[in-house]
Amino acid sequence: MTRASGRFAFTVQRVADGSAARLGLLATPHGEVPTPVFMPVGTAGAVKAATFEQVWATGARLILGNTYHLYLRPGHERIAARGGLHRFQGWDGALLTDSAGYQVFSLSDLNEVDEDGVSFRSHLDGSRHRFTPERSMEVQLALGADIVMAFDHCLPYGASAAEVAAAVERTTRWLVRCRDVFGDGGRNRTTPAERVLFGIVQGGVFAAERTRSVEQVAALDLPGYAIGGLSVGEPVPVMREMTAHTAALLPDDRPRYLMGVGFPDDIVESVLMGVDMFDCVLPTRMARNGTALTRDGRLVVRNSAHADDEGPLDPECGCPVCRRHSRGYIRHLFAANEMLGPMLATLHNLHFYQELMSDLRAAIAAGGLSAYATAFLDRWRDGERRRIEAARAAPPGGR
Repeated sequence: MTRASGRFAFTVQRVADGSAARLGLLATPHGEVPTPVFMPVGTAGAVKAATFEQVWATGARLILGNTYHLYLRPGHERIAARGGLHRFQGWDGALLTDSAGYQVFSLSDLNEVDEDGVSFRSHLDGSRHRFTPERSMEVQLALGADIVMAFDHCLPYGASAAEVAAAVERTTRWLVRCRDVFGDGGRNRTTPAERVLFGIVQGGVFAAERTRSVEQVAALDLPGYAIGGLSVGEPVPVMREMTAHTAALLPDDRPRYLMGVGFPDDIVESVLMGVDMFDCVLPTRMARNGTALTRDGRLVVRNSAHADDEGPLDPECGCPVCRRHSRGYIRHLFAANEMLGPMLATLHNLHFYQELMSDLRAAIAAGGLSAYATAFLDRWRDGERRRIEAARAAPPGGR
């Protein structure tokens, strides 16, 4: 692997007619990334059930690593001693690391939050640890990510207005501490490969709090911004409302990243709102559980109804799985508990997401996004409706 160098930049190349959607380009020390982009999630230094050669072949050029999990195992010092996460895991593309802030929310029964940071117990062995904004920056810089996320305070859906307001203020105070450690303007130039810091907007489901959070976070003039605190239990219409409200307030010349939102229809809707970046474990997690994503909605390929189906997972998909294997074969692999089943479903789902993002970019470039989005959403939702109706009509034990 060659030593990366260079600086980070983001360029908006075109804004779609009739919506806020943007065609853009992220320039990173590890290559260029066209946007809108979906990042496969490599939680513990691996995209589950796929090699990095396979991930690259899908068209992915930016992936996500999980700071919390890598800190606990194998440890950021060990990774840094081996040249950073790019070299350690063998990934040549760009890399974003989250801050461990989401784990504060998702593992709330194992932690205690105070003004200075978070004390928590490892979900692996119960050992005690402490994360502060400064510690999060230390760990992420050791990992060597191109894009580093600020340490924020994320609350679950149902938090009161007062709790959300306090979390917004704390997120801003923690962001200032992150920036002060990271580097002027959120740019770290201690190595030839510049690293950049993204701020995170909080505010729950309260529009006024999201407005206040954007004002505070954007005032720091960072290289990019994320919309956090959504997809944490709130109804989908509320999530979309808050996404649209927040995205419209963020600076036009900086990338906008919607964290953890990953259903295909949510991605298309959010692109129309002006979001540039996405990540989610959904495509790999669903694949491991026997569900493929198609243009006609979810396909539960492990079900017995597909035992004699000779068709591909998605007839319009160009991935290696759909070119070579049938639904019946992949269903057999799941029934036989063969590890190849989850691997093939994962490879297909990863391709599906990259093809979706490529299609969205092409539609924006050609001036046809509105028609493309309408056709995709109509077809996806019709397929989901038919899937739900078939599941309700199936006899008990139909798998």
